[in-house]
Amino acid sequence: MISVGIDVSKEKSTICILKPYGEIIRKPFDIYHTQTDLAKLATIIRGLDEEVRVVMEATGIYHLPVLTFLKEEGFFVATANPLEMKRYRCQGIRNAKTDRIDSKIIANYGLDFWYHLKDFQGNEDCYSELRLLGRQYRQYMKFRVENVLALTHILDLTMPGLKTMLPDWNKYSGKDKLADFAYEYWHFDNITKKSEKQFINSYISWAKKKGYRQNEEKAKQLYALAKDGIPTLPSSTPSTKMLVQESVKIVREVDNTLTQILTRMQELAKTLPEYPVVRAMGGVGDTLAPRLIGEIGDVRRFKNGKALVAYAGIDAPPYQSGKFVGTERHISKRGSSTLRKVGFETMTCVRRLKPENDAVYHFIQKKMEEGKPSKVAKIAGFNKFLRIYYARVMEVYQ
Repeated sequence: MISVGIDVSKEKSTICILKPYGEIIRKPFDIYHTQTDLAKLATIIRGLDEEVRVVMEATGIYHLPVLTFLKEEGFFVATANPLEMKRYRCQGIRNAKTDRIDSKIIANYGLDFWYHLKDFQGNEDCYSELRLLGRQYRQYMKFRVENVLALTHILDLTMPGLKTMLPDWNKYSGKDKLADFAYEYWHFDNITKKSEKQFINSYISWAKKKGYRQNEEKAKQLYALAKDGIPTLPSSTPSTKMLVQESVKIVREVDNTLTQILTRMQELAKTLPEYPVVRAMGGVGDTLAPRLIGEIGDVRRFKNGKALVAYAGIDAPPYQSGKFVGTERHISKRGSSTLRKVGFETMTCVRRLKPENDAVYHFIQKKMEEGKPSKVAKIAGFNKFLRIYYARVMEVYQ
């Protein structure tokens, strides 16, 4: 048996090829992630006269070009968990670290765990695309929060109190009344320079044009707010209008991107057989269903519900030494942070909706009654939710 250890870094990798008992077939050498260099590596591997297994560490996205190329060439490729590899590497005393040493350690790992290595099985394109879209959705949502805070800060200077009067972005309708109003009026002076009747007519005309409810009472409330408000940024400053309107433009662009990503995710998720089952679970709506499916992927790759819980990083591994048994254990957080976030949002929806016949909701309530903090109860509920998710989705594929 021959182990090919690949230490992956950005744009290049270091390769070491070993036989059992530390016999070196090829000393560590570098290749770049190009067709030419990877083709040379494939030729070298094919020239080996024994069973060959390629081992590499899963390093974000940097290992994907090498992994994809070698799998297309038909080689056995195993991806090692970075934490597991780190612990294996740190067994010595000195723990020197270079790319050449790492490649040799990875090759040794392949030999030591030869019969435990699993050939990488790529996810289906639908799951992969859903996961990518879900990760981008999360990043754009963070970007949106930052820009909304920036817009709110400017509005506190030009129209204090406005945010409490108008609703924020609705991801289902794709509209943001607060941003639209701020773009149109941008300062209280643009409201107070009109009479109340003139502003009411102006507001109703604006609402009709934008597709909002033409509420005369709301217009009166806004006019009263503008009359009593004390802006601290003058409307005469040329930069005031620019700052407000440019902030609104950025928020609108991010909202448009989020809507497009979510629409595409829903289109993809609806093609999967488990979508109706996941969508029917308590707390899961049109937004959370595709995000959950995308982050979890194909449940058939997990051997049981516990493996899915561990993948989410909300398992609490047991700790026992002698007569001591640890009972108050924290979750491991050794898993997908995105899945934990989506799960927490789902549990928040479960508590808000209070579905009467939902086992997860009653479980969360039970934990709350026991005196558990809300966050702890939700994580415990998500643990139960994932086990139910696994069981129900597996029924679809059996």
